[in-house]
Amino acid sequence: MKTTLFFLSIVMLTLLSTSCSSVKVVTDIDKTVDFTKFNTYSFLGWEKNSDASLSEFDKKRIKDSFRTELKARGLNYVEENGDMEISLFIVVDQKTSTTAYTDYYSTGYRGYRRYRGGWGYGYAETTYSETDYLEGTLVMDVYDRESKEQIWQGIAKSTVTENPEKRQKTIPKNIGALMHKFPVKKVK
Repeated sequence: MKTTLFFLSIVMLTLLSTSCSSVKVVTDIDKTVDFTKFNTYSFLGWEKNSDASLSEFDKKRIKDSFRTELKARGLNYVEENGDMEISLFIVVDQKTSTTAYTDYYSTGYRGYRRYRGGWGYGYAETTYSETDYLEGTLVMDVYDRESKEQIWQGIAKSTVTENPEKRQKTIPKNIGALMHKFPVKKVK
């Protein structure tokens, strides 16, 4: 029984830790806009200096990832006055995750275990652990330069790793997940 409970708790912790590491994406779109009319894009910059918490390396990783994704969709980057204008906003929050594990101990009834017909008695012990982590939210707002209207918004939320080598891999992956929902699909 203890082995089964221990195994189940390990499986649950593994599932929880892997589900927390994935990126969550939410998008909104102006459905009246024909996205096939856009050929170029330009970056407006970071909203409200939200990039102040980012290193220069991470800023470059983010912009390079967007450029790669947009180029794959047949859109060309221009310094100014692109058909689409893109602004970025980022927030990094400190979060705390709490997990609990309950271990059940049974002493049995007159030496018999519960599965041998004894009713037994026992107790349970629950231990809690807290883990601090950083959660980043990246917002991509896309505007039609001619009308100055917002035409698309994508929001990606993910756990931020403090390891620069891992960020080098996760930033393009997370932006790829965000751009997967972009209305212009990749050109084959």
